[in-house]
Amino acid sequence: MREEYFEHYCKITSNGYHLILNEQSNMKKKLWSILAILGFSTIMAHAQQWTPEEQLELFGYCEKGILMKELGISEETANKIGQINYWATLQKLKIEANTNDTFATANEVNQEVLKKYKALSITGDRAKGLISRMNATGCAITQIRHIKTYDTLTKVQLVAAYKSKFRKKLMDQLGVNGRQADMIIDAEAWKQKESLVVAQIAESDFNRIRKAVLLNKEYNKKLLLIDLTEQQKSQAVEFFIQNQL
Repeated sequence: MREEYFEHYCKITSNGYHLILNEQSNMKKKLWSILAILGFSTIMAHAQQWTPEEQLELFGYCEKGILMKELGISEETANKIGQINYWATLQKLKIEANTNDTFATANEVNQEVLKKYKALSITGDRAKGLISRMNATGCAITQIRHIKTYDTLTKVQLVAAYKSKFRKKLMDQLGVNGRQADMIIDAEAWKQKESLVVAQIAESDFNRIRKAVLLNKEYNKKLLLIDLTEQQKSQAVEFFIQNQL
C-alpha cells in the first residue's frame, strides 16, 4: 500500500496540479494532506522561474480566470488569492536567503497561507489544491505555436497557400461560408507571422509571455469579427494544428 501511495504522489507532484484528490477514507485524506505539505517545497523549487512580481502577473493571465470558473468566486476574491500567493512567494524567497524573521520553513508559510485562504471561505482540499498550483508556469494564452517552415513565406504567400490547400476543407469541416473561411485563413496567417517575432524572444525573458498574451488576445479579436460560434472558434484553432502546409 505504501508503494501505491508513493507512486500516486509522484504522479501528482510531477505535473504541479492537484495534490489532494477525492479520497474515499479519512485515513487517505490525512495522508495526502501530509504529503502535500511535505512535497510543496520541492514543487516550489522546480516551478519558481520568474520573479514574484512576474509570477503575480502570470497569475492574472492564467490561474485567475481558471479559479473564478472552478471555484465560482468573484474577480475580487481571485485577486486576493493572487496577492496571498505573491506574499507567500516573497516569504519563501526570504527563507532561502536566510533573511526571514517570521518563518523558518516553507511549511510554516503554507500553514499561514491556508489560514488566509480560510478567511476567503476556501478550505480543505480546495485550499491545499491552490497551494499546489501557486506557481503555475503558464497556460494557452501565454504560449505560441510557431511553425518554422513558414518563416520564409510572406503573409500574402502564406494566405495563398492556405487557401489553395485548405479553403474547401475548412468550409466543409467548420460549416462556414467562403467569406468566413477567408477571414479565418487571414487571421491564422497573421498569427503565424507574428509568432515568428515572439519566438525570437528568449524563453527566459518574461516579455515573451507578455507578447504572446497580446498576440493571442488580438487573434481572438479577429475570430470574434468572423461571427463564429464558440465551437467553430475552437475548431478553427484545432484545424490549423492538425493541418499544416
